[in-house]
Amino acid sequence: MPRLPRYGLPGQPQHVIQRGNSRAAIFARAADYRHFRDYLALACAEHACAVHAYVLMTNHIHLLITPATAGAIGRVMQSVGRRYVPYFNWSRGRTGGLYEGRFRATPIDTEEYMLRCYRYIERNPVRAGLVRDPAEYPWSSYRANALGELDSLISAHELYARLGKDASTRRAAYRSLHDEELDEPALVAIRKAVRTGWALGSDQFRDEIARRSQRRAAPLPRGQRSSSLMSK
Repeated sequence: MPRLPRYGLPGQPQHVIQRGNSRAAIFARAADYRHFRDYLALACAEHACAVHAYVLMTNHIHLLITPATAGAIGRVMQSVGRRYVPYFNWSRGRTGGLYEGRFRATPIDTEEYMLRCYRYIERNPVRAGLVRDPAEYPWSSYRANALGELDSLISAHELYARLGKDASTRRAAYRSLHDEELDEPALVAIRKAVRTGWALGSDQFRDEIARRSQRRAAPLPRGQRSSSLMSK
């Protein structure tokens, strides 16, 4: 079955994930995380993408990112790969590919899921048992969004800006969102969207994404899928 084209969609936030090949490590030491973050910031500046949240885990990354132009996310990921993979291979004395195929990306219904995706991404180290508090993990956007730590990679999304009238109030409101883990239905919905690549949101949102991107944004109904398979 041919792969569907990428979602272009300028101005539409997307949740992006990239994994290591066979889930192998893509970061081995602190310098690797710093290099990757620097390359990502450079690529986003070059290709007009705004990163709202991120986490760099040992064998995968999550980004919440809004492109200003069609195809910009793909150009960002390609640019980072061209810089980071040779650096990592050279530093580790290895050759070959580093990633598990193409990165995955799914559009996010901002009103319903934007702040949930912020939390999903930044709480990844907590769910993985690496830390007890997201502030303890140095390779995510939590310290910037919740504590005001300087991070040149981060650009606040409009919904984040609505959390308060000034920076201190916004950060306090944002920290309160992290008082509890996301509930199971929210975790399942986000994970399913990342795994399948379908748009994350209501049926109306998916219809709008399909119209704008000129590609399907949700699976076909079961009966239509069966008919399609039988016709091949």
